[in-house]
Amino acid sequence: MTKRLEGMVALVTGAGRGIGLAIAERLARDGARIVLCNLDEDEARAAARELSVLQGGQEVPIAIGDLSDETVAKAAVNTAIDAHGRLDILVNNAGGGIILPFAEHTPQTIRTTIDRNLWTAIWCCYYTLPVMREQGFGRIINVGADSVRNGLWAHAAYNAAKGGVHGMTTGLAREFAMDGITVNTVAPCATNTPQMAEISARDPELANKFLSVIPMGRPAEMEEIAALVCYLASREAAFTTGQVISINGGSTML
Repeated sequence: MTKRLEGMVALVTGAGRGIGLAIAERLARDGARIVLCNLDEDEARAAARELSVLQGGQEVPIAIGDLSDETVAKAAVNTAIDAHGRLDILVNNAGGGIILPFAEHTPQTIRTTIDRNLWTAIWCCYYTLPVMREQGFGRIINVGADSVRNGLWAHAAYNAAKGGVHGMTTGLAREFAMDGITVNTVAPCATNTPQMAEISARDPELANKFLSVIPMGRPAEMEEIAALVCYLASREAAFTTGQVISINGGSTML
């Protein structure tokens, strides 16, 4: 039986651990050939070894560096092209917020938050879209944030960055809709990640506030996010574009 993503090439950013690694694992299980990009080289190499097993021992190319630097983003896209000759799926997961009350931010922490979450996605899209347009096919899935919709505590700077990602999604979706390219955002609420565990240990009261807005009373699981990304990456999702889809246990509802 043919797997859903058989023959497709996926570049997943921020894939060394957490949500990014969970997404890469799910895409690999569904047949995609994975290319990893990560800031930490040790994490990336460990993840590549794990994913190689899922791909029957096939080598998993990696690109290392800070994707807010356009030259790194361009090199990451070229890594996929050099390895496989095409790029069908881009998952812009690289990010991570510095979660602080706005008045406690410094100019540098705000810049870092914007760089990590918005510029990384901008540059990866910028260098990927010409490749996908030439192919006549592509799937871009950005990882946004449900906090943009619900105004979560201590998330103003993070929301500024992720709100930019949400806005870029709709703009690109319209611009490239006739090129066989879809662009969507998956917007998780608080998720059961190592970062969430760190926040819970450092500030249990803040972590409880995050969970208090979720009617289901629990964080999202990484695998639940990966499942939606996998669908959006597939050919089945050909008519779904320009959407910001929350995975939030009901914390925001239409």
